[in-house]
Amino acid sequence: MAKQRIVVAMMDGMGLGYFNSGACPQLQKMAKDGFYKKVKGMFPSVTNVNNVSIATGSWPKDHGISANSMFDPKTNSAVYLNSGVQGSSVFSRAEAQGLKTALLTSKRKTKELFASHTSLAIAAEDLSPEEEARFGAASGIYSREINYWLWETAYTLLDTQPELDLIYVHITDYPMHAWSPEAEESKTHLKTLDSVMAKIASKFEDVAFFVTADHGMNFKTRCWDLTHALKNRSTPVRFVLSPERDYYIKHHRNFTGCAWLWLNQDSDRAEVRTHLLTLKGVESVEDSVFVAQKYHLDAHAMGDLVVFGDKDTMFGDMDSEYEDLPAEYRAHGSLHEMDLPLLIWNYQGQIPGPDYFTHNRNLLGFLFND
Repeated sequence: MAKQRIVVAMMDGMGLGYFNSGACPQLQKMAKDGFYKKVKGMFPSVTNVNNVSIATGSWPKDHGISANSMFDPKTNSAVYLNSGVQGSSVFSRAEAQGLKTALLTSKRKTKELFASHTSLAIAAEDLSPEEEARFGAASGIYSREINYWLWETAYTLLDTQPELDLIYVHITDYPMHAWSPEAEESKTHLKTLDSVMAKIASKFEDVAFFVTADHGMNFKTRCWDLTHALKNRSTPVRFVLSPERDYYIKHHRNFTGCAWLWLNQDSDRAEVRTHLLTLKGVESVEDSVFVAQKYHLDAHAMGDLVVFGDKDTMFGDMDSEYEDLPAEYRAHGSLHEMDLPLLIWNYQGQIPGPDYFTHNRNLLGFLFND
């Protein structure tokens, strides 16, 4: 088989509503002509967990990233979890075979996770002077234009550096936080990205596309600060972590559709659970060990209890125990943002059968294993 280049499109925040919005004709054509399946994402439905699962082809319990942040018991505070990926990735497997890869990301946290095994790694929000001189200045991270820059840069690399065997493109989901699939701003964003993919597919006949997302997006109406809520009910807890907590506060204010909870003592478990279940929008409260087993997570990183919000509910740090969210607030993190597209187009190698593809993590897991 002649050499074939691969473009991976990790479309941050592109749940099925965006994929099926009518604004992505090229992706829809690829789905029709290639392999397509609706799959599940990883829980929690936040970026680092899913992005690392996609890149490694493994469960969070195996790659070691179960949230965007982790609880540090020594300082009793949360720290960002942007390093420490365990096991192999599509980048390290390609490197072991002498192949060259590039990582293009809007978000610098993705570069922090994977740059060590790539031939080239560029974070659009944090360009070096040399990168800006070559590719031009990128818009800010809180824009849709930064994604346009990213895909145009992918086109440029395909055109000027044919030695690159794989280019992994990770957009920002800020436009999905900002606009629903029906909004004209959202359609313009998706059509623009889709048109660059169409340009790539038309010019570079050897290029295969591997496409999926990390999570979807929903409007949310309420948020609970569980630390305040439980203290106000005379059952204080040691710590509550929002698994979404990362650098990009404007996206979501670090609220998440679930929460990890550490107890002061195990004897508080039943009473804390009882109080949590009285809060509007709390769908269920489960022991962390059970949740870790069910969703293939690392139980040691999850505290004692996991709180699940319904489709409308978020959890996070606030000045009070409760807030009605603005009508335009859109976010993720719950079980309700896990239905995602997965497609493979123009790949000349053999792919596994349809039953293999159950989750977004399966997109790349079979590549470069020989």
